[in-house]
Amino acid sequence: MSKHIVITGASRGIGNKTSRKLAEMGHTVTAISRSEEELNQLKSDYPNHISTLVLDITEENAGKKIAEHLNSLSQNIDGLLHNAGVLINKPFAEQERADWQKQFEVNLMAPALLTKELKSHFNPGSHIVTISSMGGFQGSSKFPGLSVYSATKGGLSILTECLATELSEDKISCNSLCLGAVQTEMLEQAFPGIEAPVSPQEMADYISDFIINGHKFYNGQILPVTLGDPG
Repeated sequence: MSKHIVITGASRGIGNKTSRKLAEMGHTVTAISRSEEELNQLKSDYPNHISTLVLDITEENAGKKIAEHLNSLSQNIDGLLHNAGVLINKPFAEQERADWQKQFEVNLMAPALLTKELKSHFNPGSHIVTISSMGGFQGSSKFPGLSVYSATKGGLSILTECLATELSEDKISCNSLCLGAVQTEMLEQAFPGIEAPVSPQEMADYISDFIINGHKFYNGQILPVTLGDPG
């Protein structure tokens, strides 16, 4: 049965590949990003399965605009993938207020507010998946320069646990995937020259299956997705 999945950060990397994979699986996708050109390409490649919305998820009326888009499609949400994220690789002592604010707003506040504002648009049995990081997984190895990023991603994981309880009466499941290194543009920009063990397509294949089926086995879980040692 076809499901409707909303994906933030869909213009590149994991979000883009996941949008494509879900479309190829026969599901419909609302792909959200600030980058119109990349979204237009997605829609052109999958005109019958992908609709797009050019949007900055941190703006005040972001939830309202997504709701209006859903109403225009006459579709509710079966899955919401909070994939959009920002990483600023900078030593803790050099992180300025603006660095904290940007990462906090994109990585934590936007997912929280969008979930709240879209609550009435979820179908029973829907699945919210947040894309966190191994940097935000308790007991994992930590790396210099990622303190703020890791803190916001850790907060996102705990938020997901809380939402699983808060939304249980509405039959909405919530899980958090803490990803290890994936060869995305964001990773390459933050760590030039790094070679990750997992490609965006491989991770997209995993996430696509998880958002469709994972809530049959998990709810309120913070799950490490890494080839390394979580500790």
